Amino acid sequence: MVRLLRTWLIIFLAVLCLPAGAQAHTHHAAQGAQADLAMISVAALPPEAHDTLRAIKQNGPFAYPRDGVVFSNFEHVLPKRSRGYYHEYTVKTPGAHNRGTRRIISGGCGEYYYTADHYKTFKRIQE
Repeated sequence: MVRLLRTWLIIFLAVLCLPAGAQAHTHHAAQGAQADLAMISVAALPPEAHDTLRAIKQNGPFAYPRDGVVFSNFEHVLPKRSRGYYHEYTVKTPGAHNRGTRRIISGGCGEYYYTADHYKTFKRIQE
């Protein structure tokens, strides 16, 4: 019984991490959306992004009240996922009097994306 439950849990988690509509696409097509994004290493991120990434992994505290809200991916730059999969966090911009344009987006399967231009382009963070 435990083995059966464990198997169903693994299947459920695997399906959760698939792109929305992946059943209608081949495995290669689903991989393509992610392959098109540039990569950036943690070391190459601005210092303020290190602080944001650390806060995300520690579940706070966050610098701005909107940190952690659902990111809807209206721009369709990131791989298509179900609503609620992505969450956005502000990366402080020195000298900015508002939240600025820099963000880290977290995905439900533990992946992170960085944008310096307010969602126009993204780089997947390589840890």
